[in-house]
Amino acid sequence: MPQRTRPEILFPLFAPVTALKGIGARIGGHLERLAGPQVVDLLWHLPVGIIDRRYSPNLVDLEPGRVATLVLTVVKHHAPPVRNRRIPYRIDCRDETGEITLVYFHGRADYLKSALPEGEVRLVSGSAELYDGRLQMTHPNIVAKTADRETVMRVQPVYPLTEGLSQNVLGKAIGAAIERTNELAEWLDPALVGQRKWVPWQQALMAAHAPGDKKDLEPAMPHRMRLAYDELLASQLAIMLVRSHVRRQAGHPIAGNGRLRSRVLRALPFELTNSQKTAIDEIGSDMAAGHRMLRLLQGDVGSGKTVVALMAMLNAVETGRQAAMMAPTEILAQQHYATISPLAEAAGVRCALLTGRYKGKARDAIVAGVADGKMPLVVGTHALFQDDIIFKDLAMAVVDEQHRFGVHQRLLLAEKGAAVDVLLMTATPIPRTLMLAAYGDLDESQLREKPAGRKSVKTTTASIDRLNDAVAGVERQLDTGGKVFWVCPLVEESVTVDVAAATARHAALRERFGDRVGLVHGKMLGKEKEAVMARFAGKDGPSIDVLVATTVIEVGVDVPDATVMVIEHAERFGLAQLHQLRGRIGRGDRDATCLLLYGHQIGDTGRERLRVLRDTDDGFEIAEQDLRLRGAGDVLGTRQSGLPEFRLVDIDAHGELLAMARDDARMIIERDPGLETARGNALRTLLYLFERDAAVRFARAG
Repeated sequence: MPQRTRPEILFPLFAPVTALKGIGARIGGHLERLAGPQVVDLLWHLPVGIIDRRYSPNLVDLEPGRVATLVLTVVKHHAPPVRNRRIPYRIDCRDETGEITLVYFHGRADYLKSALPEGEVRLVSGSAELYDGRLQMTHPNIVAKTADRETVMRVQPVYPLTEGLSQNVLGKAIGAAIERTNELAEWLDPALVGQRKWVPWQQALMAAHAPGDKKDLEPAMPHRMRLAYDELLASQLAIMLVRSHVRRQAGHPIAGNGRLRSRVLRALPFELTNSQKTAIDEIGSDMAAGHRMLRLLQGDVGSGKTVVALMAMLNAVETGRQAAMMAPTEILAQQHYATISPLAEAAGVRCALLTGRYKGKARDAIVAGVADGKMPLVVGTHALFQDDIIFKDLAMAVVDEQHRFGVHQRLLLAEKGAAVDVLLMTATPIPRTLMLAAYGDLDESQLREKPAGRKSVKTTTASIDRLNDAVAGVERQLDTGGKVFWVCPLVEESVTVDVAAATARHAALRERFGDRVGLVHGKMLGKEKEAVMARFAGKDGPSIDVLVATTVIEVGVDVPDATVMVIEHAERFGLAQLHQLRGRIGRGDRDATCLLLYGHQIGDTGRERLRVLRDTDDGFEIAEQDLRLRGAGDVLGTRQSGLPEFRLVDIDAHGELLAMARDDARMIIERDPGLETARGNALRTLLYLFERDAAVRFARAG
């Protein structure tokens, strides 16, 4: 029988970091925060620089400012007076050609006397300088016995650090992690290994952690390419195993008679765009097929995704079955419901909204309607996959802004029925390379046109020095009945600081415009935010005409009267995020303007980002430019993106390897779907090594 659990040869790598010699709970906590909780995480923490400690001159020849490893005799310790901690601890040392003083601020006498005993010879490595004409070295990096010459006098890798860790401690931990590795059976195609002149995995890993010079740190070096390819192959193979598992599951072909959809088309106040019609046809073909659908619908802000999704849902309802749409926030769920509900009513179909705020009899009635099938359409938040929500016959699940849900949550909704077809939606177009990295060859439909009647937004840029002009412009808009979004800067990775910035701007604008100014931010309760938004949308209570906000308004706010968007310190936002924010305006019949205010510290990349936004409103083009300007590290690495966080892959440098890995994975699935051959078993080890455990169980006997 093939192995079905993690192979024993990998056990040492999946031990906690505290299993390494000399790593206690305190250092283990720092290592976990920096790299991860397991030994294997340290293997993926690659160096970003080097220190060459091979330079070992006599003192007479020493170049000040250059890292050197010196062979010194310790002459005399000079401890500072007990009452004056500002005077450093000094140690006189010499060799046969000269003298040098080692300087330690707040040095502990017991430790220093033990490490550097008077009269003995020691290796001392660090950077020396001339001070009052005398050589001195402040806080040497390394002090060791001469017997350790080989381990000290080398090129030392420099790793990214976190507070509480030094290079020496981290380096030793990573060295201990590497010692736990074994030579593993080769999982790569021998022809590829030969063509690329790649060494085996363990050798490549050791080479990555032992750079001989700066060139060895480059992502294009063979050992780095090999490791990146291993990670990409694990990712692509896992995606394809899961996909083939989904596709093998028998679907229930869904092909309605069109009667409900034709009513909706008649009720629409506009003609569908060509890309909407194409997407509806593509989704319809998938639903009619004999396997389960898994398709991604990508569409820019305001491209009409909700209507496309509704047509797919009604296709299921026409066959007597049910459909559900799940959104990540109450605001977004309510907005979808506001679009869908009147159209469903025009088609004569009952539709309900279910979020966490529904309680008591109102919720019970919806739950009962879902269970007996009398409620064929449901829009909601993650409240939809609570245990007591039981569908009579769920056939179609739409997951909007799907990157905000974990894979587990997406599957939970799909498991509310038998062989449920799944349509994923996103208003943040994903660059082609990242699309491939995240989903492999996932079936996708793109909406690239704006529906008729959508106004284009004029985008302008100005220095933050012109803030008063911006406020005057806001006043002119308010005088003509417009409404204004004012987005405050992303100060840092801190909600508290961002809220402080928004609160200060809110106070300043209230002095000018009084109670017409509202505030929403991420620390407010859901009900508070919704109450402010309702007033801004003109639906409830005294009107708010200027809404000061943090980026909580990025997705899911629809206020047709909003004609102006002011974004402070726009250079601090990503391109895709700026585009999302801009998409909040231009939804009515009036011209709209987006003003990007930039600060004094704006760099070349920031200027280029704002130029791109000024020149185009095509979200797909903006996504590609965002990748070009920020690099995949930022685009991929943002936790909220839902895209994979690669540890060894640099998408910019390793993009060509991604397509190779996809093709390789496809061929593996075709030839050895159960991963039963010798290479197949090695590939199982690869999947476990990169923690794609869930995918292994989808491998099947051929």
